[in-house]
Amino acid sequence: MTIQGLVSWRGDPVDKTKHGGVKATLFLHSLVWLSNMANIANMLNLVNYLRGTLHMGVASASTTVTNFIGAISMFSLVGAFISDSYIKRFNTILIFGPLEILGYGLLAIQAHLPSLHPPPCDINRIPNNCEEVHGSNAALFFFSLYLITFADGGLRASIASLGGDQFDNDDPKEMRGKISYFNWYTFAVSLGAFTGLTVVVWIENNRGWDVGFSVCALLVFAGLAIVTCGLPFYRNRIPDGSPLTRVFQVFLVAYKKRSLPFPEYSKEEPHQYVDKDASSVEELSRTKGLKFLDKASIDNGEKGAWSYCSTNQIEETKMLIRLVPIFISSVFGYLPFSLILTLSVQQGATMDNRLGKIKISPATLDVIPVVFQMSILVIYDRFIVPYLRKLTGYKGGITHLQRIGIGFAFATMATCVAAVVEMKRKKLAEEHGLMDVGTGVPMSVFWLVIQFFLVGIIDVTSFVGLLEFFYSEAPIGMKSIGTSIFYSMHGLSAWMGSFLIELVNKVTRDRNGKTGWMEGANLNKSHLDRFYWLLCVIGLVSLLNYTFWAKMYVYRHDPRIVASDGKKVSEEKELGVI
Repeated sequence: MTIQGLVSWRGDPVDKTKHGGVKATLFLHSLVWLSNMANIANMLNLVNYLRGTLHMGVASASTTVTNFIGAISMFSLVGAFISDSYIKRFNTILIFGPLEILGYGLLAIQAHLPSLHPPPCDINRIPNNCEEVHGSNAALFFFSLYLITFADGGLRASIASLGGDQFDNDDPKEMRGKISYFNWYTFAVSLGAFTGLTVVVWIENNRGWDVGFSVCALLVFAGLAIVTCGLPFYRNRIPDGSPLTRVFQVFLVAYKKRSLPFPEYSKEEPHQYVDKDASSVEELSRTKGLKFLDKASIDNGEKGAWSYCSTNQIEETKMLIRLVPIFISSVFGYLPFSLILTLSVQQGATMDNRLGKIKISPATLDVIPVVFQMSILVIYDRFIVPYLRKLTGYKGGITHLQRIGIGFAFATMATCVAAVVEMKRKKLAEEHGLMDVGTGVPMSVFWLVIQFFLVGIIDVTSFVGLLEFFYSEAPIGMKSIGTSIFYSMHGLSAWMGSFLIELVNKVTRDRNGKTGWMEGANLNKSHLDRFYWLLCVIGLVSLLNYTFWAKMYVYRHDPRIVASDGKKVSEEKELGVI
């Protein structure tokens, strides 16, 4: 049995008995696991390399890491555009994967050769006498780092979409497999984080950064090799143009026809749209909101994609616009996440990191939220959701927006806890005369467990909720773009964190030469506790802002199993107002 629109690696029609399904996604999960072993480990441990080897200051190290996290997420949108418009998703993986290997290889070379990084220096003990990386060496580092972000962004966009192509929505059995695929995709990410934070971080801290970066390159190479082995089993979609182009066409045509009078819509029938990704049919009725876009469908005799747009094309664009308020409010609501992770690692570097005779890397503490996330995902899916479904009547137990809001509330709690812990850490440093040293504070690093634990809850709630929300609420023909929107939100939030640090330093720096809250290389002389309290206030305001827009939002489809009157809510009614 064949599936329309999909072909095998040879270009032949797909045979459902031979191509796709769970067996094909197993190869993809392997790449997700191995690539995240490398990337997540470096997202959380790279700050130690920046401080210990490249001798960057507190603010520079934090912003570099948050920019790294943000760039990976933002480049997923580029990868989605390329794979949807020009080349097959599997081919996209084969192109972007080697670039990521090259990036890690260049980092390994720089870490190995003394001439490519500053002379050794203990920045925690003598921060003012360490030479910071600069010139061509700094250029080499940033080129390598952003080569990795560009490549991994392309991989993220392609792997998730290629996995979705392996299932047919018209087949109930395959539809259940598709739902499981995204669950296992998330689990593979968490598994990569767990093994990366335990294995890769240990190698980088104990065997050297050159060895650690080399291992990361080998991990990505192994993932690509496994994915290539699955080539005979994949269902491949031939690219037929980017959905973003259709959106741009609507705006341009509507602008060109802005002076034309509106036509009568009362006699117009809903347009039927065949989803090429899901092999399903969706009817999109003309909605009342964003009326200025409807002018793109006025027939004034001009033909062509850049002169006339269908009702369906306009409604797709409206759906994306309706996501904007949630997107923006989520950027600020998710702001504390990456900042807490990177700054907590720097806190831990100054504390007592011994567990008996074993020294624990602060970055390894991130295993705690990862293990919690992996466990709670199973418990949530198997036990909590069925109970809440009976209690609330919602298909997912609670709505996507409620799940996201719970995570944002815990983000605010996490910043408050982090501020209290930092106040205690600084007090002990002052009492023991360690303000000028920057390390050796007699306080167990396991004080950070509480804030890490709360960060794990953010992952389980907001991370998964946002991913599901943008995927499910995007138009059927733009599901991969919907996923990329989520990653873009995640990346933009990380970049906003970097901007916030720079802004705070500028505002708190005075004309007498006093440094800002987050400036300098000595964390004991900074005011990280004040910065955490500021984040707490921002998080609370962001939560209130998000709650407002979440209450205003109307889902495309009724999130309840059955509406209160026993009938499903019509899609036209749901989308009538923005």
